[in-house]
Amino acid sequence: MSEQVLDDRADHPEEACGVFAVYAPGRRVANLTFDGLYALQHRGQESAGMAVSDRSSITVVKNMGLVSHVFDDRTLASLPGDLAIGHTRYSTTGASNWRNAQPSYRSIGEYGFALGHNGNLTNTAALAQEIGMLPGMVSSDTDVMAELLSLHFPPQKLDSSGGVDSSATDDELGPLVGALKLVLPRLEGAFSLVIMDAERIIGVRDPHGFRPLCLGSLEEGWVIASESPALDVIGADFIREVEPGEMVVIDRSGVRSLHPFGSDLPDPKLCIFEFVYFARPDSKLLGREVHGARRAMGERLAHTRLVAADLVMGVPDSGIPAAEGYALASGIPYGQGLVKNRYIGRTFIAPDPSSRVSAVRRKLNALSENIAGKRLVVVDDSIVRGTTTRAMVKLLREAGAKEVHIRISSPPYRWPCFYGIDTPLRDGLLAATASLEEIETFLGADSLAYLPLEDLRLAIGRDHGFCDACLTGSYPTVIEGSLS
Repeated sequence: MSEQVLDDRADHPEEACGVFAVYAPGRRVANLTFDGLYALQHRGQESAGMAVSDRSSITVVKNMGLVSHVFDDRTLASLPGDLAIGHTRYSTTGASNWRNAQPSYRSIGEYGFALGHNGNLTNTAALAQEIGMLPGMVSSDTDVMAELLSLHFPPQKLDSSGGVDSSATDDELGPLVGALKLVLPRLEGAFSLVIMDAERIIGVRDPHGFRPLCLGSLEEGWVIASESPALDVIGADFIREVEPGEMVVIDRSGVRSLHPFGSDLPDPKLCIFEFVYFARPDSKLLGREVHGARRAMGERLAHTRLVAADLVMGVPDSGIPAAEGYALASGIPYGQGLVKNRYIGRTFIAPDPSSRVSAVRRKLNALSENIAGKRLVVVDDSIVRGTTTRAMVKLLREAGAKEVHIRISSPPYRWPCFYGIDTPLRDGLLAATASLEEIETFLGADSLAYLPLEDLRLAIGRDHGFCDACLTGSYPTVIEGSLS
């Protein structure tokens, strides 16, 4: 099993995006949107953007980079308006470039709308072909959605002054809602959306509910976000999660809930890795805080392949809650073994081994005095390709660790995801073809154990309602193309 040349996040699945929307009459919302996106930065670090309406026009600002790089005080001051949507992106479908930064904007005559998307469509190619978009024209699944909406707008009508009358439509909620009712039932896969025109914001969650979306209240306004901490940071109150298959429309009349997918919905399938890794530990999902679920995963993990050890440590930051639970249940002392450089963004390993600088060493450093001569239980949330974990084991041994026992708070990651997680094809997944003993040897660990799927579900507190296709190979929807 040869070492692969990978980026420094290769041992964790990566999310697609974070979305945010705010409707706050009479308030400047650009700064609120900035804070909301900043709270969702963990969901995507490649690009960021927002669209802001002053009720007469929509202004879109987006660029490559972190939220704090794309927006500064001057930029935010140039964005007047009291409703907005925002987006922070990690690319899955579509290249990582400015063209695919979101929100996406479309104009139909004098009418415009903006769209932000978290997830991944599984029928993008079929939809693009249906509307005549050639392969080279399709930049992302979000691009296809925006184009579909543009094509399904009702004919425009003019008001008495000769301008476009956006209220004159067969749908009482406006032409955008009418177009969404026609387009949404044709989309397959994972999509949590925030959409806006000059007068309203809209949140949509796909019928399976693969990706999270929640609703909050803000004084006289409303907020929609991927995760509840984005509500907390701007002083909004969490109201509830947007239901799978629900469309929430917010305008001067308040909040209205629509169900464009009909009443015969599939069973909910929230991505189980939201609990394992993606969501912030202070997020609320399915009625509980994520941190508590991760601690429970660690407690159950402590009873899987017991081993004598001197110290339990978590891989920062995602492995720490489970490590706390493991230590609590096992009675082995909990401590720190690695320090994370929090100012490292995305880095890549050079293809030339002679000139390569380890991305692991850029991001992590060992606390030698804490771990020298000790038998370590090292807890992390997942292993995808294995190269980063392998380098970390080597780092700990060089720092004097006597034994290194790897414990993973999720089952083996064996299948690619097609619903908004950036993972390789199956032959790039370490656990897809290697046995437990082979993985253990590859990592250079003294032992390795994963949390069984049943224990993962029990730790979360539910035995149903999840998509676990990356762990089981059981996909809730039909997937275009091969799974190889």
